[in-house]
Amino acid sequence: MPTAFVNNQPIEFDAEERLNCIQAAKRIGFEIPHYCWHPELSVVASCRMCLVEVGDTKPDGTIAMQPKLVPGCQTPVKDGTVVIADSDKVKAAQKATLEYLLLNHPLDCPTCDQAGECFLQDYSFDYGRGYSRLQEPKNIKADKDHIGDQITLFTDRCIMCSRCVRFTREISGTAELHVVGRGSHEEIDVFPGMPCNNKLAGNVVDLCPVGALCSKDFLYKQPVWWLKTADSFCPHCSTGCSVHVDQNEDRVYRLTPRSNPQAQGDFMCDEGRFGWKYIHSEDRLSYPQQQSEGKPAGLRWEQALPAVRTAFTTAAQESPAGVAAVFSPWMTVEEAYLLAKWIKEIAPQATLALGPVRVVGEDDTYPKDVRGNPATPVKFTIRAEKCPNRRGVETVLRHFDANTATLGDVLGRASAGELSAAYLVGGDPAGWIEESQAEALGKIGTTVVQDILPSPASANATFVLPGGSFAERDGTFVNHAGLAQEIHRSIRGPGEPRPDGRILWELTERKGLFRAATIRQEIAEAIPALAPLANELGALGVNTAES
Repeated sequence: MPTAFVNNQPIEFDAEERLNCIQAAKRIGFEIPHYCWHPELSVVASCRMCLVEVGDTKPDGTIAMQPKLVPGCQTPVKDGTVVIADSDKVKAAQKATLEYLLLNHPLDCPTCDQAGECFLQDYSFDYGRGYSRLQEPKNIKADKDHIGDQITLFTDRCIMCSRCVRFTREISGTAELHVVGRGSHEEIDVFPGMPCNNKLAGNVVDLCPVGALCSKDFLYKQPVWWLKTADSFCPHCSTGCSVHVDQNEDRVYRLTPRSNPQAQGDFMCDEGRFGWKYIHSEDRLSYPQQQSEGKPAGLRWEQALPAVRTAFTTAAQESPAGVAAVFSPWMTVEEAYLLAKWIKEIAPQATLALGPVRVVGEDDTYPKDVRGNPATPVKFTIRAEKCPNRRGVETVLRHFDANTATLGDVLGRASAGELSAAYLVGGDPAGWIEESQAEALGKIGTTVVQDILPSPASANATFVLPGGSFAERDGTFVNHAGLAQEIHRSIRGPGEPRPDGRILWELTERKGLFRAATIRQEIAEAIPALAPLANELGALGVNTAES
């Protein structure tokens, strides 16, 4: 097996692996600082922050070092490569590079959105001089708010790493961002009338290692050191991007991509990045309700759940085939399992239906060519299927009922007066039922709607149970390819909504507290197609497609 040496420590790697010095050093836990290099972008070696000493081991065992420092991002390691990244020569180069990058950089740290997660701050502290020798006035450049609808450019903070330019050329393919000017006058800019508004534009903010490119949506909202982060799963399409949910005091402030090579890679689309605002909508359902004399009346949870349980148990005893449940593709696997198991226990002949799966257009792949047509190889896909867990919920329903129905089937039976009780779960913030469809629910003896926002269904329901958004729940989503990932509760909902898992746990009278990992173990034993859920899902998830 090929072996390289970094700071006198051996590193073994496969012959097929293509590692540069930065990646090799990471294997031993050593950081080689860098700005312009990113694993998903082409190598330009322009920032010169990753300069290292490199040599080769000769057949006789001697080591021949190259006379000059070389960029670690651009230098591959092979069998016998020797990398020295902590010598005095390397440290002097790092200090010189940082001093150069900071010459015209403004002292905006107290107000900069990147403060606290800025590589310029971190590297200046770890590798810099700690003082400046500049005596001349700094070169001040105008900010550019016109860069994009969602992004703004603080030009004088830019260190010209060109990550953003390469992203728009290589990943989105739209090429809005360019380097204009030369020398100390070069800047990032767009052509007049062509702002950076592609569907992946928000990623340039994440890629920027300093505070030059900022999100207008997050600008001056919160210092990052106040934010608490939870790992989660973007629910806005079936790609299932791994994300960080950043919140403070039960208010979400941003979603950022979490690197996952099994899901989306290192990026996410703007629809998912900015599409979570409904979480804090003033229209959120905030407390349980029951229709009383044609008007909704508020209930305590201690009253609502026993009443729902009694109504369904009675309906199942009187008409076992007259019970139905509609499962949202926004439910977690655990929630779908709890509800389906309970419904089938009280009414074995009950109808289980999958709720509407919203599809918008066709899959949108990137990069694009100069005419806006999809190009190959595909590096990112925005799925047309706008729900997170259709595959996971379908798998659960097929286990309990091979003939899974649709919402239309349930509404048809309701219109015919064949249903005595129905439990409908919503969750799609864009809506999942029309007014004309919901009229049929009035012919059902007991209708329960569990949702996060008001809908025509909740207006016609006997009971309304306020559930939680994806940021308020624990559980598992399965994306289009069968990758199962965890979502983690990061905030509490407004008012008195409860996480859907807790609602169903208490409704089914299970003992103790709801815990997603415990339910996953039960699901793995009961449903062979989801047997991989018995394993620890970890940060990257587990593939269920092979089971």
